[in-house]
Formats: sequence, structure tokens, C-alpha cells
Amino acid sequence: MTTKTIMTVDDSPSMRMLLRAALSDLGYAVSEAEDGVAALEKFEHEAPDLLITDINMPRLDGFGLIEAVRDKPDLRCLPILVLTTEGSTEKRARARQAGATGWIVKPFHPEKLAVAIRRVLQ
Repeated sequence: MTTKTIMTVDDSPSMRMLLRAALSDLGYAVSEAEDGVAALEKFEHEAPDLLITDINMPRLDGFGLIEAVRDKPDLRCLPILVLTTEGSTEKRARARQAGATGWIVKPFHPEKLAVAIRRVLQ
């Protein structure tokens, strides 16, 4: 079985570090980007199995990133989990409309994260 790669996109270095630790412990390879623009650049030469993105970021926020990913034919089926402090129903609906697969509220619990990942990485 090949190792699945998860790209995490968050402007907080400490959140990327927490995610890297949790995901590595779960056996995933991790790719990181600090915002949507950096993530889209990485997609030029990387093909992760899952994208986990924050919403509030400079340059290109999570909504913009999700829409840009969904506009690419080869990435239309990529599972996207939103990991954010935002809990509003309106933001959730907007993320789903943009093409998000699921939603996790920060601070995340590693076990809940693992369950959410397993659910979308069938």
C-alpha cells in the first residue's frame, strides 16, 4: 500500500507543525503551503490525495483555493477538508458550495481528524 499524501494549507506555522505531527503519526506523508497561492503553485508538481485548508489566509483564502482547485479538471475529485476556527453555518455552507468535502473546527483533536480523513480517503 502506498503512503497517502496530505497537503495542509495554513498561514500559521504552529498549526502546520501540529498538523504535520498529527498526520505523520497517522502514517501520512505531508506537504505544506502557507496560503492558497503557494498551494496552487505546489499543485503544478504535486498530486496529494487530500487537501486540508484553513479559511482565513493572506493572498488567497480557503474559499478561493477550493474554487481554484475545483476549476482544475484533474483535481475535481480531490477530497478537501476545511480546518478552521470558523464555526458559522453560513461559512460552512459557503465552503460546501465552493466544493469542500468536510469541515473540522480548530483546535482539532487528532482522533477526530483521523476519523474525518478516513471518511474522505476511501
